[in-house]
Amino acid sequence: MLSTHSIAVVGAGNIGRALIGGMLTAHELETSQVRATRRSPGALQDLATAFPGIQAGHDNRQAVHGASIVVLAVKPQNAAAVIEEIRDAVDDDALVISVLAGLTTEGIAAAFGRDLPIVRAMPNTPMIVDLGATALAAGSKADEAHLGLARQLFEAVGKVEIVPEYLMDAVTGLSGSGPAYVYMFIEALTDGGVKQGIPRPQAFRLAAQTVYGAAKLVIESGKHPAILRDEVTTPGGTAIAAVADLEAHGLRTMLINAVATATKRSSELRELAPRG
Repeated sequence: MLSTHSIAVVGAGNIGRALIGGMLTAHELETSQVRATRRSPGALQDLATAFPGIQAGHDNRQAVHGASIVVLAVKPQNAAAVIEEIRDAVDDDALVISVLAGLTTEGIAAAFGRDLPIVRAMPNTPMIVDLGATALAAGSKADEAHLGLARQLFEAVGKVEIVPEYLMDAVTGLSGSGPAYVYMFIEALTDGGVKQGIPRPQAFRLAAQTVYGAAKLVIESGKHPAILRDEVTTPGGTAIAAVADLEAHGLRTMLINAVATATKRSSELRELAPRG
């Protein structure tokens, strides 16, 4: 159980901060069990204000020393330097959870220079409002207990799927980067409403609620999206006319290609992976 662990979040930006909030709310953790690091004094002050009692500082080595769970939430391009900094301070039996896009558990273990239990995670930003979608993949030295701890951590801020590690780049392209596609869709729907004369604030609220409601209906009904689409598209109606236009302009193909492009970029980030 997480309540028996001390947890260090190295690089507590949006993702790390959301994890801290989730685990303090959902699990019986004392704030003193949580450590977090940020570079800027202002960000550290924000953390201390948001979560009174946590150990917030800029010293990564001090944060991970003695921690039983270490969450690596820095940018991939900073990973090599950060791991080099903390590698000797992390306990041999500590669980390392990485949210670093593109970096494999094998590469991270090599950077630490030893076979630590590592779980790779790919969350997305809706976890900030406890609606995240996170995929987890266990490294070779991580067992079911380690995977269970990681699952508890991320289930505090949304839904979790367990996948083999070879799918993590694809997950990055789909759900990791997916919110960006959805935001663009909401923006485009809003602009469409404005073009037809709806005031922008109202168009925005209608567009955002439509996307939120449609997603919630897919999840709660359990119906395939195509079935739900058919329920909206009456013969000769407005929705089927619009759907035909979207198909003609390649919306489906554009989204499939976007996932493929982001997947490819995730695999390219492996070139930035830390070396042992």
